[in-house]
Amino acid sequence: MPDVELPVRRLAGADATAQLDREWLVTNGLGGYASGTLCGVTTRRYHGLLVAAHPAPLGRLMVLNHLTETFRLPDWQAVRVGGVERVGGTLDVQGIDLLKEFRLEGGLPVWTFAVDGHTIEKRVVLPYRQNTVHVIYTLVDGAGPVRVKLRPSVHFRGHDDHVNSAFRDPYTLTATPHRYELACGDPAYPTLRLAVAADDASLTLDGRTEPDVLYRVEEHRGYEKAGLLYSPGLFRLTLRPGHPAALTASTEPWEKAVAVSGTDALAREYERRRKLLAAAPVARTPLGAELVLAADQFVITPGTRAADTARAHAHGDEARTVVAGYHWFTDWGRDTMISLEGLTLPTGRPAEARYILRTFAAHVKDGLIPNYFPDRENEGVYHTADATLWFFHALSRYALATGDTDFLRELRPTLTDIIAKHVAGTRFGIGVDPADGLLRQGAEGYQLTWMDAKVGEWVVTPRRGKAVEINALWYNALRLMAGWTGEAEYGQRADQVRESFNRCFWNEDTGCLWDVIEGPAGDDPAIRPNQLFAISLPHPVLDPKHWRAVVDVATAKLLTPVGLKSLAEGHPDYKHKYFGDLRARDAAYHQGTVWGWLIGPYADARAKAYPDRADAADLVTGFDAHLSEGCVGTISEVFDADPPHTPRACVAQAWSVAEVLRLLAAVT
Repeated sequence: MPDVELPVRRLAGADATAQLDREWLVTNGLGGYASGTLCGVTTRRYHGLLVAAHPAPLGRLMVLNHLTETFRLPDWQAVRVGGVERVGGTLDVQGIDLLKEFRLEGGLPVWTFAVDGHTIEKRVVLPYRQNTVHVIYTLVDGAGPVRVKLRPSVHFRGHDDHVNSAFRDPYTLTATPHRYELACGDPAYPTLRLAVAADDASLTLDGRTEPDVLYRVEEHRGYEKAGLLYSPGLFRLTLRPGHPAALTASTEPWEKAVAVSGTDALAREYERRRKLLAAAPVARTPLGAELVLAADQFVITPGTRAADTARAHAHGDEARTVVAGYHWFTDWGRDTMISLEGLTLPTGRPAEARYILRTFAAHVKDGLIPNYFPDRENEGVYHTADATLWFFHALSRYALATGDTDFLRELRPTLTDIIAKHVAGTRFGIGVDPADGLLRQGAEGYQLTWMDAKVGEWVVTPRRGKAVEINALWYNALRLMAGWTGEAEYGQRADQVRESFNRCFWNEDTGCLWDVIEGPAGDDPAIRPNQLFAISLPHPVLDPKHWRAVVDVATAKLLTPVGLKSLAEGHPDYKHKYFGDLRARDAAYHQGTVWGWLIGPYADARAKAYPDRADAADLVTGFDAHLSEGCVGTISEVFDADPPHTPRACVAQAWSVAEVLRLLAAVT
């Protein structure tokens, strides 16, 4: 393997507010993760050092919430880092001021603390496909010794549960030499295994409960803001030059949890990441290399669904899927199919693209792939009109990149059945209108397109009727089937769709396309980015004479440095900011809020409309700066509609990373 240099992104020690606003994320290839703020204060229910992915019905579990660190210097000066914040309390500003630098080194977080001539580095690594975390401390400067106190705190719960959810006490600790097992009062939950590898390591038992721990982001999002944490005791260890120390926490059996030391696990993970970069043509630029490592966070083995693994092994494959976003999303069909090309093909992972496609193909029901898989269940939820059509697109991109015609033949019966079910009509009102061949969709109380916000019984953007991007995707799928099968029926249906689409969707008044036609309230003239898919897809349904007009409208009214607005300003439903409680956020989710992933279809449409402006490099520059804000090293789900386009919602989103990677690959 060539000597591959790992990308490094550095952030100088910043003020308390900046450290609270910026976050970090490390994942384990199973859907589990560790995450937090740069300063170590927990502000979200999802912040913790180990969220372990377990089979349903447990799902992803928060098992190590927090670690308070205190460094005692040779002069006996003690400085605490990363304490919790309490309701009505204040932050430990002294500890925050110790942070000299935070950096991502090969996508893994490194904190550099400096005080009184001593420099200490802290690293966090999750071994690949293990529910284990190693927190490693190294004295890189100063004679030492430095005494370190580590206080772990826990609240065993589902990672998506509210912070005030049932406290599963009593917690009990079982100790053997150098190994400790922490169990809660619920026998269904796994045991947390703790070990410390360090000089003079010891544990002082002083079980205590921390009340009123504040989670300020949850408060701002309108959720429960305060909860309890339990700490079994205090680990003490010594740092000396050349002798790193590591705390290991795991829900794996002991023989797996400690099979590799923390420092060896870190070295092996860096080696795995070098191999990812070596295999990825798009990694030749620093931004490309960072995003290849960010993409790796989303491609996982679905450890919560054993049946998927069994089916994959029967084919001689492995089960793979895509986490749509961290922290709270699972694998969503639509997000997976939109993301598949960017996450796997320019990154040199075509075999995993096939694994993902086969995983979802096994779940086709009534002509639909699942909208998403709930975290604690084995069965999917199917209310989506577009995910299945994106499946055709993802399959076509895989086949074009690999030439794997055998896989196309294998899936042909499934694809044929999907088309037949759509023609005849399937669930949620999804079916072809025989009068014009267009695809209509919609059922009362359901949100079936990607603009899928719903609060209680309120579907914010129902878009029932014939939606513009649904029919662009339907046409694309028919053309693909015509090419794959050679059957005239598919081409004839596609011809009918194209004629009807261009007759029905062009809106002379706006100089672009209707967003939805024949809806309950008639035709919808809202200017949204959905119309771009009529140009951007490999088989564009829109007549080329209208391409420039549509792109010009999108450029003038929707384009930002970090994606496209979901609705043009001036519409009565336009929202300037995505913020507040759940109802306020969902009211803004697709009503102006900027989506990073839409930069991909915009770039494709612009390249077709203006071939002389086909270079996409200028469209991704805004994302480079974004990698130093929000969750460092990755791309957020959405941004505020108005400048400065503050990042919001999921801190790391698969299709945002995937589409920027895909554009980078085109210009690398």
